[in-house]
Amino acid sequence: MTSKEMSKGKSFQNRATGWKYSVWARYLLFLFLVILFFVSLSSKLLPEKYDIQEGTRSEVDIAAPMQIPNNKATLKAQEEAAERVQPIYQIVQMRNENLMTTLLDRIDRLNQDDQISSQDKIDIYRDEIPQRQKDFVSNYINNNRKTGTYSDTLLEEIRNVVQEQSYRIPEETYIKISRLTSDDIQEMKPVARDIVARLMTDQVGEASAARAKVAEMVSVSSLSKRTQREVVQELTRLVVTANRFYDEEGTKEAKVQAREITPTVFIKQGDTLVSKGDMITPEMYALLNENDLLKNEVNYWPQLGLLLFSGMLSAGILMFIQQGSGTHFKYNNAQLLMLVLIFIITIVVMHVTALIQTNERPFIGFLAPVAVGAMLIALLLDTSLAFVCSIMIGMLSSIILNTHQGQLFDFELGFFAVVVSFVAIFATHRASQRSTILKGAIMVCLFGSLAVFTLALIDTGDWNRTTTLYGIGYAFAGGVLTAILVIGLMPFFETSFGILSALKLVELSNPNHPLLRKLLTETPGTYHHSVMVGNLSEAAAEAIGANGLLCRVGSYYHDIGKTKRPIYFIENQNNIENPHDSIDPKLSKSIIVAHARDGVEMQKDYKLPKPIRDIAEQHHGTTFLHYFYHKALRQAEEAGIEPDFTEEDFRYPGPKAQSKESAIVGIADSVEAAVRSLRKPTVEQVESMIEKIIKGRLDDHQFNDCDLTMRELDIVAKTLKETVMGIFHSRIEYPEEIKKPKPTSPEAG
Repeated sequence: MTSKEMSKGKSFQNRATGWKYSVWARYLLFLFLVILFFVSLSSKLLPEKYDIQEGTRSEVDIAAPMQIPNNKATLKAQEEAAERVQPIYQIVQMRNENLMTTLLDRIDRLNQDDQISSQDKIDIYRDEIPQRQKDFVSNYINNNRKTGTYSDTLLEEIRNVVQEQSYRIPEETYIKISRLTSDDIQEMKPVARDIVARLMTDQVGEASAARAKVAEMVSVSSLSKRTQREVVQELTRLVVTANRFYDEEGTKEAKVQAREITPTVFIKQGDTLVSKGDMITPEMYALLNENDLLKNEVNYWPQLGLLLFSGMLSAGILMFIQQGSGTHFKYNNAQLLMLVLIFIITIVVMHVTALIQTNERPFIGFLAPVAVGAMLIALLLDTSLAFVCSIMIGMLSSIILNTHQGQLFDFELGFFAVVVSFVAIFATHRASQRSTILKGAIMVCLFGSLAVFTLALIDTGDWNRTTTLYGIGYAFAGGVLTAILVIGLMPFFETSFGILSALKLVELSNPNHPLLRKLLTETPGTYHHSVMVGNLSEAAAEAIGANGLLCRVGSYYHDIGKTKRPIYFIENQNNIENPHDSIDPKLSKSIIVAHARDGVEMQKDYKLPKPIRDIAEQHHGTTFLHYFYHKALRQAEEAGIEPDFTEEDFRYPGPKAQSKESAIVGIADSVEAAVRSLRKPTVEQVESMIEKIIKGRLDDHQFNDCDLTMRELDIVAKTLKETVMGIFHSRIEYPEEIKKPKPTSPEAG
């Protein structure tokens, strides 16, 4: 391949991957995230409006965007409830037996007065007895009006009814009354009172019905004289009145209460308000207008509010990532695109669940596998970001799955989403096997069910035994769905975006991987060296908060290119002559530096993720091959010719380490090789050697392209020293052990 062709290839590669680090692409992704939030929430917060006029036919089907009160149907239901109210009657106890006593006492006094003629007595009785009955009723009404026991309307009803049902005593009865003796009256008084009291004990709506019973009751009484019985019978018919009266105000109040307690009739969400082709009647137009479904006024404030809300959600994620990224943005645009896709998937499963959710069964919302997003972000990106996104997902679910009218957020569903998301992150953030996802799903099932049970205990108004059991069941099923979706989506994201999750790294560390099998069987020395480098680099990376597992697995593959020419590397030269002794130093240099490029090509053939390939390509950076350079200089001097090369010709092609992990593997690679070259290393030698290697790379500007700090390099040096001493403990001589005399055996004593 010519240099021109190579230049074109690099230019195409830069254009193909340049978008991953483009600032404009980054902000476009966050803008898309704003649009995603806006669109996903608009159906819940911004009902569609229609441009139609009264008296025209609708060109579309109009469905209720939410539960809408049907005022016309509600009014009809209220009137029907009022019509079903039975008339209210009041039972009034006027103590009519007292009137009977008053009349008999008056008759007794008047009959004993001999100065009044019989005819005068008859005339007095004809006028006075009916009047006393009227006065008795009037006094009762006036007294109750003063005390306010009954309403004025009811008292007037009593007056009218009694007047309408008044009884007229026959003329001959007055004659009989005037002939009664005092003894007759005293005998009549208890009997008459008893009959009146018994009649008035029952509910008397019509006085005539009670009067019809008087003759029979008098005939079976203890009165023996006919005159007595006849007078008692007529006086009783006069005294007896109705005691059950229609309460107009009470009836009206009962009707009002019936209207008030009649539940509002609603048009359910999704029900058709207007079918296509229907005429828009004034009533229908008013209904659409009342529920803000008409485009009769331009009002963009709700849209602006939702846009600002969506923008704040997206900006919150952006600021969190930016805050923890230092001078460089933490994620490339491919990872941000994956974050957007995870949000899309999470929002879609919420909307799918909302389709089967109803106002009568809001607990179906607990079926939504809302923890999918948090679990995927924790496994594929970062745990801290997953916690922040869980809060966002909780707010989204509290809106999308909300079935309560007039309420922006459903606290219960939002709380549930946050709980299961946090539990999912906690259970899977250190996942090293696919089975960990299943264990995490079990945790989601259990804690999701516990969250629902907790809500049921707190909010006893909306929960009963049935809804609680349903809610717990749906929450448990949602955890199972979460596991299914995560296990199914993980390979897609890992393959499509080259994401190197902890699960993928553990799979790549399996010794049965074809490349590792090749490394072990063809270059056992390099394999052992790679394992040692993995132990060193993992410990150093974890000490500074880098990805230790990536360092370990990257170390396993970092020298895979040596399998092409294994005998040219010293760790594979067992009891054979070093081939570099007999070849030109320039050729030796080419063979040595080629192993990095060869390793990358081999890893590409086996489709290893880019972070692993980057470690293989960058672990030597552009370091200088001192030995072969000085050997070439010595040969040129011996031949007496001017060197036709420079130091740059004896450097690795690079690139320099672009990440902390690549830099750490490079340091660990040099440290392991250096320790292996020492026959009897001491602690001082190990410390000096590690410091020399790190200082040499630092002075050679090998760390310029990664964000390792001086403090982190000190921690790496200290950790490498401790790890080397642990691995090569038997070979390293400690000063205190050197000073101790060798122990003698008991037999020698």
